[in-house]
Order: sequence, then C-alpha cells, then structure tokens
Amino acid sequence: MKIIVPMAGMGKRLRPHTLTTPKPLLPIAGKPIVQRLVEDITAICKGKVEEIAYIIGDFGPEAEKHLLQVASDLGAKGSIYHQDEALGTAHAIWCARQSLSGEVIVAFADTLFRADFDLDPTADGVIWVKSVEDPRQFGVVTVNHNGDIQAFVEKPETFVSDLAIIGIYYFRDGNMLLNEINYLLDNDIKDKGEFQLTNALENMKNKGLRFLPGKVEDWMDCGNKANVLETNTKVLHYLAADENLPSVPPNVSLENAWIVEPCYIGEGVIIENSIVGPNVSLGKGVHIRNAIVRNSILRDGASVKSAIVDNSILGNNSVHHDVPDELNLGDYSVS
Repeated sequence: MKIIVPMAGMGKRLRPHTLTTPKPLLPIAGKPIVQRLVEDITAICKGKVEEIAYIIGDFGPEAEKHLLQVASDLGAKGSIYHQDEALGTAHAIWCARQSLSGEVIVAFADTLFRADFDLDPTADGVIWVKSVEDPRQFGVVTVNHNGDIQAFVEKPETFVSDLAIIGIYYFRDGNMLLNEINYLLDNDIKDKGEFQLTNALENMKNKGLRFLPGKVEDWMDCGNKANVLETNTKVLHYLAADENLPSVPPNVSLENAWIVEPCYIGEGVIIENSIVGPNVSLGKGVHIRNAIVRNSILRDGASVKSAIVDNSILGNNSVHHDVPDELNLGDYSVS
C-alpha cells in the first residue's frame, strides 16, 4: 500500500498563518495536520504502508526533511514531489506519477477524519463521502440501488447529491488512475479551468470499474480559522477518549495554574496565575501569565499576559497583552 498526499495548495483562507507555514504543517493538538493524517491512515490500514509520497509547493528544505522523517517513523519510504503550478486535483496527483502503482490511497492534506477503512476486495476503488448541507462547493457522488457509485460530479451548481467527497480515495491499481489522468492532460480536458480528479473517476467508472462509497464517522475540515479551531477541539476530545492525549511534559512550569481538559501542552510552557482550557493546544515555550485561554491554538513561543483569549490562533512568537479578544495573529505579531 502507498499513500499519496497532495498538499501544494496556498491555503489563502488561513492567512496570515500560511504566509509563513504551509497549511498542512499547521498544528492540530501539537502535530502538523499532514502528520496526523498519515498516522491515522497508517494505523487503520490492513496492509503495510510501503511508501508515503507528498506533493508539495516550495516548502523549503526543513519542511521536506520533516515530512520524510514522518514517513520513516511510520516504517515507510518517504518521497517528495513538487507541483509548481496549481492546475487541479488530477494534475496534483499526476505529479507523483512515479509512485502511482499497486494499491494506493490518495489523501488530500486539508482534512482529518474518522472512518470505516474495511476495503471490499471486489471493488476497484473506495471514495469516502459525507452528507453535507451545501454540496455546491464539493465534488459529490450519486449511488445506484446496489450502493455502488453511479456518477461523480464536480461542484454541482444544481442539486444532484449531498454526498460530498471528503478527499480520501482508495485505488486497487494506481496505474489505472494514472492512465486516466494522462488522458485528461494529453487531451486538455478541464472542468472549471482545471484538471479534475472527478473527471478521471467518471471515465474509469464508464469503462466498467466499480467504486464504492466509504463510510465516514467524522470529517474534520482545516480550511479556515473556524474550521481549524473546531478540528483542534474534536481531535483533543478524541485523544482524551482514546486515552492517547499526551501528558504534561516534565519541563513545563505551572504556578497557580488551572488546566481544564482536554488540552495539549508542549515542551517548556510556562503558565502563571492563569486558567487554560478547555480545548487549547499550546506549542513549545508558550508563556501565559494572569490570563484565561480557551478554545484556542497558541503556537511556539507565543505570549499572553493579562488577557482573556478565546476562539483564537496565535502564531509563533506572537505577543498579546491586556485586551480580551478573539484573535488571529500571525508569526511575530504584537497586539
């Protein structure tokens, strides 16, 4: 089994944080989104994951080194591919064409999930879907009376189905997918100006390949600030329920501090005369003094003093003092 992770998007809806950190590397409960994604998939896959291939933009050598280390820690080969121009979901996967063979899971790195990963050996693929209120912004599927996928539609303007594709796909043979993507690119077949994976899937289905919808218990989006904070809260609660929430590191300083679980607390955090939690993730070296912090993510080195912070994301080494607020501070910002 191979995992292909397209993650080259610019993450404009998560600025200012994505001006300095690629969106898939933003932390959720202390780990980058993409790391949680591939760890979750690897944990529930029935077979061994042999390779994790990342399709990235210009993330820099440190980010690439971290991604390769994540793959190595999971016992897999790590591969890096680059998508220099945003030409659509199918094109992003095509960038990793050297890794598209055998059993493949394609997982776009802007979502986390809890899902049933039992794979029907008679199916050519599984597409994980979730019912949504407004399907116009998603690729969707329709199903027939047997429960097989009948059609793939990219961002329908009129209602055809509320089963949104969450961005996780299984293919029994990655070469079949590559052949269809090659056909789209060779013939310049685009939908809404881009090469869409749903078009490749529709072509494969029309050739007789059988796709099934996968069952999703929870789909956690990481597209904007509100989604990231909601996902952080859900992941903290899941970790606590599974008894996997990391304990407070020994080098954390707590002085007259009240921690309301669930919270993630990183190395070297200092909390003085403050209430932290619930639903808070603190990066390394965060300093909180005479404050209340809840439902928030404070990244490495952030500082809060004499303030109430709620529903906020504070970037690396940012500073917020004295004013109660809902914040979205980039790295090194002062408010």
